Amino acid sequence: MIERLGLATDLSGQADAPLMLYAVLGLPLLLGLLGGVLRPARGWPVALVGLLPLSALGWLTAASAGGPGQSGTFEVGSLMLHWRLNGLTLVLLLLTQAIVLASALYAPSYLREMAQASRRGQAGFWPLLGVLAASLSLIWVAADLLLLYIGLEVMGLAVVGLLLLPGKADALVAGLRYLLLALVGSLAYLLGSALLLGAWGRLDLAGLAEAAEPGALPWVAVALLSAGLLLKAAVFPLHAWLVPVHGAAWIPISALHAGLVVKASFFIALQLWLVLVPAAASAAALIGVMAAGAVTWGGVMAWRAATLKEVVAWSTVSQLGYLLLAFPLLVGSGKAVAALAWDGTWLQLAAHGLAKAAMFLAAGNLILATGEARVEGLAGASRRFPISLLSFGMAAISLVGLPPSMGFTAKWLLLHAALAGGHWAWMAVLAIGTLLSAAYVFRIFRYSFIEDAPEYEYRRVPWGMELIALLLALAALLLGLAADWPLSLLRGAGGEP
Repeated sequence: MIERLGLATDLSGQADAPLMLYAVLGLPLLLGLLGGVLRPARGWPVALVGLLPLSALGWLTAASAGGPGQSGTFEVGSLMLHWRLNGLTLVLLLLTQAIVLASALYAPSYLREMAQASRRGQAGFWPLLGVLAASLSLIWVAADLLLLYIGLEVMGLAVVGLLLLPGKADALVAGLRYLLLALVGSLAYLLGSALLLGAWGRLDLAGLAEAAEPGALPWVAVALLSAGLLLKAAVFPLHAWLVPVHGAAWIPISALHAGLVVKASFFIALQLWLVLVPAAASAAALIGVMAAGAVTWGGVMAWRAATLKEVVAWSTVSQLGYLLLAFPLLVGSGKAVAALAWDGTWLQLAAHGLAKAAMFLAAGNLILATGEARVEGLAGASRRFPISLLSFGMAAISLVGLPPSMGFTAKWLLLHAALAGGHWAWMAVLAIGTLLSAAYVFRIFRYSFIEDAPEYEYRRVPWGMELIALLLALAALLLGLAADWPLSLLRGAGGEP
């Protein structure tokens, strides 16, 4: 199982791979500092400098894809911090670059349109964005608990800083609440890591997979680690902080948080289960129950939500339930079921990241144009803002899981895995989630297509903001037709089940 995670590859790797890896990790920090100094007012300078980390990642992908995978260590004084690079990490790095670049391109026009965006807030956005991008990339490649912890903490601090940028009372409350709960999650993570270190004297995942012995200790450690990580991921029923956070945050920050940040904790938790308790099918079924609760409760609350941002935020709670199904479908399953679930899980993560980022950006366009946060305020939007509504609709196609989107391909693989394993309950969860997703999406469009809506004063959204949301939505939709490409990456570079 650890071969799928790239934890059993040769430590020697390729001699020049670490240089490009350092570039992928370090360039966002440098570019973020540059953005804080220059505070770009247009998207084209952001696009030009954004090509630098994207080019480094493209080189790394071309050099690594299809190979055996690579791993090694970062030496920090006497510390040896383990990294790995395989098909899965390449997919996640590419997803991160795409969503971060889209949010960065969206931000100049958005901040210009936001009257309450202070100059200090605009200057602080760029360095924090660079720190967030670098910490997320570090999490994807980290192969030991200490390096994962560093990435998590740096990511959490960057997110708190981004949440506090609006400077309003609700943003301060939401940001501090997020910080408090993140600290609780970090404490649980540290306690679990300390148990593992005390028992086996190591924190690298490959070494723990070999050294861990059945017993109470790994169970207690996994319980602590999972509790902390699932709290950070806003997994049902630990999700109460998520909706207020999105309600107060700027739109590009919400896109980053929903598209990427909540996925990092899920990614770590699933790895730990596969490494430490790979046969714990009964315990994984409890996570499946949480998945059912997330899909149902999040879908119902999204259907009832009064504002557009609340609809999209509750949708995140619901959609995370699909990712939680990876636990009962992967842990303790046969090889055929695990292979299907493996592909479906990571496709679902990528599809949700792209679609949710597109949906938040499109929702931000609609809110800016109408001046209305309420769903009812979208009346007549189909005539006045067709591009933003089209972007929202195409992103929704992937979230609902309709063909030809990548969300459809991912759910088809998950459904096939549940059917092959005889997991009828998880099949029902997938079906219920699809119906609830359709319900809250069609509620948005029901108001948007009201033809006798009164004429209000509207403002025109810059075309670049509409284009960015549209491109992300198109990516989530059309990658379903080209799913062989991400699947070939997942199955290559050490990721073959």
